[in-house]
Amino acid sequence: MTPHTIRRTLRAAALVLSLGLGLTSALQAQVPGQAQGLPSPAQAQQMLQDRPDLAAKVREKIGASGLTPEQVRARLRAAGYPDNLLDAYLPGADSTAAGRKPTSGVLDAVRLLGIVSVEEADSLYFLTDSAQAVMDSLRADSLTERGTGLKVFGLALFRRSTSLFIPTLAGPVDANYRLGPGDGLVLILTGDVELAHELEVTREGFIAIPQVGQLNVANLTLAELTDLLYTRLARVYSGVRRGPGATTRFSVSVSRLRAVQVFVTGDVARPGSFQLSAAGTAMTALYAAGGPTENGSFRRIEVRRGGRLVDSLDVYDYLLRGESKGDARLENGDVIFVPVRGNQVKLAGRVVRPAIYELKPGETLADLIRAAGGFEANALRRRVQVDRILPPAQRGVNGRDRVVLDIASDQFTDGVAPPFALAAGDSVTVFEVADRRRGVVTVLGNVWTAGAVGHSPGMKLSDAIRLAGGPKPDVYLGRILVTRLLADSSRVQLRSAFRDSTGAVTEDLPLEEDDEVTVFSRTAFRPERYVVVTGAVRKPGRVIYRDGMTLRDAVLQVDGLRQEALLTEAEIARLPEDSLRQRGRVAETFRVPLDSTYLFDRDPGGRYLGPPGQPAPAAGAADVVLKPYDNVLILRQPDWELHRTIDLSGQVRFPGRYALLTPTDRLTDLIARAGGLTKEAYPDGIRFYRNSDRGGRIGVDLPRVLDDPSYRDNLILSDGDSIFIPEYIPVVYVRGAVNAAMSVTYVKGRSLDYYVGAAGGYSRVADRNRAYVTQPSGKVESVSKHFWFLPDSKPDPLAGATVYVPEKDPADRKDWLAFAGSLAQILASLTAVVVVVVK
Repeated sequence: MTPHTIRRTLRAAALVLSLGLGLTSALQAQVPGQAQGLPSPAQAQQMLQDRPDLAAKVREKIGASGLTPEQVRARLRAAGYPDNLLDAYLPGADSTAAGRKPTSGVLDAVRLLGIVSVEEADSLYFLTDSAQAVMDSLRADSLTERGTGLKVFGLALFRRSTSLFIPTLAGPVDANYRLGPGDGLVLILTGDVELAHELEVTREGFIAIPQVGQLNVANLTLAELTDLLYTRLARVYSGVRRGPGATTRFSVSVSRLRAVQVFVTGDVARPGSFQLSAAGTAMTALYAAGGPTENGSFRRIEVRRGGRLVDSLDVYDYLLRGESKGDARLENGDVIFVPVRGNQVKLAGRVVRPAIYELKPGETLADLIRAAGGFEANALRRRVQVDRILPPAQRGVNGRDRVVLDIASDQFTDGVAPPFALAAGDSVTVFEVADRRRGVVTVLGNVWTAGAVGHSPGMKLSDAIRLAGGPKPDVYLGRILVTRLLADSSRVQLRSAFRDSTGAVTEDLPLEEDDEVTVFSRTAFRPERYVVVTGAVRKPGRVIYRDGMTLRDAVLQVDGLRQEALLTEAEIARLPEDSLRQRGRVAETFRVPLDSTYLFDRDPGGRYLGPPGQPAPAAGAADVVLKPYDNVLILRQPDWELHRTIDLSGQVRFPGRYALLTPTDRLTDLIARAGGLTKEAYPDGIRFYRNSDRGGRIGVDLPRVLDDPSYRDNLILSDGDSIFIPEYIPVVYVRGAVNAAMSVTYVKGRSLDYYVGAAGGYSRVADRNRAYVTQPSGKVESVSKHFWFLPDSKPDPLAGATVYVPEKDPADRKDWLAFAGSLAQILASLTAVVVVVVK
């Protein structure tokens, strides 16, 4: 496929996407590094293949075109394509096939079918170019000056995706629009004659009107063409004339705009050649090129035609005042040049639009403040500070390169600035008014509306308290504190008191600005009073004490009793009287009666719904009034508990979860209740696990237990125990520091060494003296060392056992080289001693 075909295909695919989901930028965005011009054929093909959603969009657009399948196939044949090229995308086709990625040939065929026009594709290609320009230039440092947080004013306008400009492809246009080759016109006559003509301006600049002839319209405005038509049409249609007496009227409009090619150069995000509609302006071209870069000028963008300057655009006119003067309509071959920016000044602080602004020669501080939208309400209007980098000729050798200038003027009060001349690199700061508030008194504490109240001359303490809503009912009457700030920032303490809770004070102090009044609450001075409820209750802990609280009240606040609670009595520990405290007592305890009325979980008939327990006595126990800091202990019923359950699984006749009958049930009792072991059971492999704090696997010799129930391994069972009886396991597992860890067939009577040898023997790092066997029952047996010449005792693994050989501890390994060095030193010392003695 030729580059031209790929270009057309890419445009058609982008148009399909734009009409459906607005994803045109996605195609072009996949071609990084293409600053201008067209993507290569390989890149275009890759873009088409990387869009899985494109097939659905092609199918949707073919369906919306109104063409029948026969018409689509006929047009494909006429265009030189296979007539089944688009069958997978026709209405009613297999959706699975239609989900395939369309090839570039499919997209090219869609364009040739007339679903999209060439002009629409050309316009869309312009759009994707603009989108790529935005993505190429969207960098953090292009919007924000590093370290200041200020943005270059105007740059964001061209960096937002919503700013992509689509030029008009059809009318209307204003009367000053100049016609040229490629424009499409519609001429309509009404009255004595009812006619409509579609006219196209030829390459030579003519239009041909039936029965009227050829007219040269090149470079005519739409208004000038209307005047010409009055003259030429009147020669053929006598009713055409100006004024109310005309019996034949006509109208001419532009139905399709021609495309012009312009060039955008200089400091723009994406310089190059762009195709725009003839209605496009210099601003349109700037949008297409992604706008000026951070180094480009916004104030003097030049429009050149035929080698001479025809207009200059100041983007600030558009941004600040909405004016489009200087935004010239472009013609074919025009050059838009963006020079390097002029002097830039930073403006920070309390203005409407803090930013980095470009100033024209002669513009001053007043122009800068006006461009920033003026001062904010909290701006300090007395002075503005300028941080300036001195020109090279004014810099001293002692590091005097920067100076700070304070500009004070009465004009700031009126919202304007004086005409102070600014220089390149100036940094202007507008300060904020001070945070400190004046004319205020602060009322804090136990009043209804604590906070600041306005101070007025002659204000007294009672006035401030009244403005704060007055004191609350629990106000502390004994004192009111007034803190006063003196001129030297020191503070003095004044005081008064309340006569009563209405807010009347004993000494109505006169208040000054910035005084702070504090009103206290009696509640704040009270110690935290509580009772503690523990034992057989649902939520043991502290309960806030209230005067008159009873034992029943406290039990209710801890969500009642647990099912194991003793319903006959409870114990209360109370702080001792002073006489007992003096004798060393820290508490005194006593028992109080409980009854069944403390069990709140009952049905409508009054029957207790909890589990059976110790019989409850009849109701009628007197309620006990508690005192602060009482410790209530709800006792538990002796020997009361819920079921203890054991999991028994594996090769027993009736596996399951069993409840113990007595606290002393043993392993043999449980196996007997489960019907005994099956024929396939392997008692030596029992796995007995205990989940309590002393948990883990417990080694049990089950065969011996079954033979002798009095043997020590016939354990008393505990709640949560888990027992598994496996089938026979005919292997022995060999693990650890052996040459080939594996499973070895069990041979009765063979020792540990036999199975290690079957696994390749001990490895180089094996610690054979610490090898051990974990028997299938969980018991661990190790090698036993003997004195003198007796051989070591080594355990015999049973079927299902695991032989483990640990590695040697690196700390125990001898460093023979170091040992030899030490030995040599000792021998040398001994030799020296012998020589001295012999002499």
